[in-house]
Amino acid sequence: MLVINLILFFVSLFVLIKSAEHAVNYSSKVARAFHISEFIVSFFIISVISVFPEATVSIVSAIQGIPEFGLGTLLGSNVADLSLVFGIVALFSIKGITVKSEILKNNLLYLVLLLVPIVLGFDGHFSRLEGILLVLSGIVFFVTLSFESKMFKKHTKKIKNKKWLKNLGLLVLSLAFLIGGAYYTVKFGVDFANDVKIPPFLIALTIVAIGTCLPELIFSLRAVKTKHEELALGDILGTVITDATILIGILALINPFSFNPMIIYVTGTMMFLAGLLSIWFVKSGKVLTKKEGIYLLLFYIVSLIIEFLVNHVF
Repeated sequence: MLVINLILFFVSLFVLIKSAEHAVNYSSKVARAFHISEFIVSFFIISVISVFPEATVSIVSAIQGIPEFGLGTLLGSNVADLSLVFGIVALFSIKGITVKSEILKNNLLYLVLLLVPIVLGFDGHFSRLEGILLVLSGIVFFVTLSFESKMFKKHTKKIKNKKWLKNLGLLVLSLAFLIGGAYYTVKFGVDFANDVKIPPFLIALTIVAIGTCLPELIFSLRAVKTKHEELALGDILGTVITDATILIGILALINPFSFNPMIIYVTGTMMFLAGLLSIWFVKSGKVLTKKEGIYLLLFYIVSLIIEFLVNHVF
């Protein structure tokens, strides 16, 4: 089974890469058709769709009575998104990732939202009331962004109705394959990890977390390669906010749970620091440079070392 799981993992990864390539193409065309910026399309559409892998893992773990596994996946994937994914995307971009969206230049709401699950979960428990607060905080952010979306309008040539309808359909189809590819990439990656006897929580924190980041990583790499940096930025940040608020809130609503508070103390803190570092780099020059991308990658490596030390692996 070990070899079979490894082969199926690579097949799923290939499907993921190809579907992400097409998703970038069609989402850009849909953005032009509706005269809205690519940032908003990626933030509201791509990011919501790309959280499906970790959402599936987390909700299933909550239903099965092991929500701690889902919490580790969500927080771990956010650390990976804000450091590993951002770092890799910055390195592969031509001149770094340029930030054009005013809401990210001036608004601290993003960092405040990363603190919400840390503050609420500091006692090692998430109640249904706290789940509601988390879901509402995520919704408030997206509503706020939608009200401010006029600043993201983009004047482009209007394309024919039949064309945008066709592109929208192909975008939905691409995203469906992306979700399927991501789901099975994670599934067979976890099966392979179990074959070599890696502890469950560390699987959630590392392999599953990184696996669920693959849609953002592949999508964003394709975006910067085709000079659609705004798509890359919106996808990653939208996914992180959804994971940190709405999805953790849903876990608590399904099954209020207690967990080892070290998850919040260590992984939650790493998530916030990764967000703080990313925003600081972006605000410093309105560009996430290749050098800063290297710093983010180093941060991710350090965070993994700390996680392994805390979990007594060494």
